[in-house]
Amino acid sequence: MTKHFRIGQIVPSSNTTMETEIPAMLRLRETIRPERFTFHSSRMRMKKVVKEELAAMDAESDRCALELSDARVDVLGYACLVAIMAMGHGYHRVSQKRLTQKTVENGAAAPVLTSAGALVDALRVIHARRIVVVAPYMVPLTELVVDYIRNEGFEVIAYRALEIPDNLDVGRHDPNRLPDIVKTLPYQDADAIVLSACVQMPSLPAVSKVEAMTGKPVITAAIATTYAMLRELDLEPIVPGAGALLSGAY
Repeated sequence: MTKHFRIGQIVPSSNTTMETEIPAMLRLRETIRPERFTFHSSRMRMKKVVKEELAAMDAESDRCALELSDARVDVLGYACLVAIMAMGHGYHRVSQKRLTQKTVENGAAAPVLTSAGALVDALRVIHARRIVVVAPYMVPLTELVVDYIRNEGFEVIAYRALEIPDNLDVGRHDPNRLPDIVKTLPYQDADAIVLSACVQMPSLPAVSKVEAMTGKPVITAAIATTYAMLRELDLEPIVPGAGALLSGAY
């Protein structure tokens, strides 16, 4: 009998990519495995990617977890990496625990993961120590993200902040520009490339190209979140065309 899973996503109101790339990956997985997925979202208000709006948005995540647990989803993903990282070192653990508890209190227990936690966990899975990072944020927020990743035990040897303040514009960034952006970074000295430290910046179409170009494993926030969701559901974390992490090697 085919198993069906409900994927819950806690999404910034201006995010358009999380509900594009994660379903795209799980649809690709459906071509090689029997499990089937449906996708369900709840939104938190956010337009400008600045610290004040991110903190106000994060406060709405409790409501979102409650709403999605009403739908009896099987796993929830908090789809804003920078909102978590801007709240201080290690906050993904605090958020995941609190939001999971909200589902328990609602009588619909489901694991909650964050794209922030998924990204740092994914770097551990592939045994990367030294990384380069591409992020769409303004420099101060990008530095917060880099500092958060470093605090988790990784060496960020270089990063590129694309300085796109409007979240809708982040979602419009052409992923075909990413290979040339990576060329400006010393990726040769890195163990892995974080091609998009943001679930709103589209990157999936460029992942295979950048892996072929650099010979390095490429991770994005969306790929890491998909991997974490599959692991939480006790499903084989394999998706064709979604980079090394989802190749079946891990």
